[in-house]
Amino acid sequence: MATCPQGHQSGADDYCDICGTQLAPAPQQASQPAQQSARQSARQSAAQPAPQPAAQPQPAEGCPVCQTPRAGQFCEVCGHDYSGSGTPLHVSAPGTSVGARWEAVTAADRTYYEKVIAEGGPDAAAMAFPPYCPERSFALHGEQVRIGRRSRARNLQPEIDLTGPPEDPGVSHLHAVLLGQPDGTWMLVDPGSSNGTQVNGKALKVNVPVRVGAGDRIHLGAWTVITIREGTP
Repeated sequence: MATCPQGHQSGADDYCDICGTQLAPAPQQASQPAQQSARQSARQSAAQPAPQPAAQPQPAEGCPVCQTPRAGQFCEVCGHDYSGSGTPLHVSAPGTSVGARWEAVTAADRTYYEKVIAEGGPDAAAMAFPPYCPERSFALHGEQVRIGRRSRARNLQPEIDLTGPPEDPGVSHLHAVLLGQPDGTWMLVDPGSSNGTQVNGKALKVNVPVRVGAGDRIHLGAWTVITIREGTP
């Protein structure tokens, strides 16, 4: 029997058969299939792995020489060959000792001399190519290595002294300077020589340093070539 809101015992379960008051429907129990479906959904949610954060893009590879971001096989700034087929520049990690011994080897370049003569100039006719010019090696060390010809009047004694013999008349007393870098590499600067300086056939701008390394050829004067080499310690 059902009990109506007025307390009457009713034989009917929709309206009280004594006072006619509508009886509240009995609460329905959730069906067993619905309960199983809810439990299964909860288990599936718990079993799913938590979403992983999106992978962060990797930074672009940097040039080991000048740290410029890589954009191809060759560095756009210093020309480093990433494939390793070219002659690599020696680079030491900051704070470590330089393990290589750098040297500058001077000689006479006939091809460069003929180019200088062909371009003419007020002193071209007086410049003769030396019949013999031995190679000379100069070790590179310290913060700077000056290139030129010594002068007593100026109290100038360059570390790479090209006074001769034979003497290249186109070389200034202070023609160029090699600047040692903290990472063990070298920069070359022309402070304003009379006839200019070239690196691998490209003329330097006055007071604009450029990086040089193993295999680079520095031309100056009428026929002088200086080759940068990396030897064993």
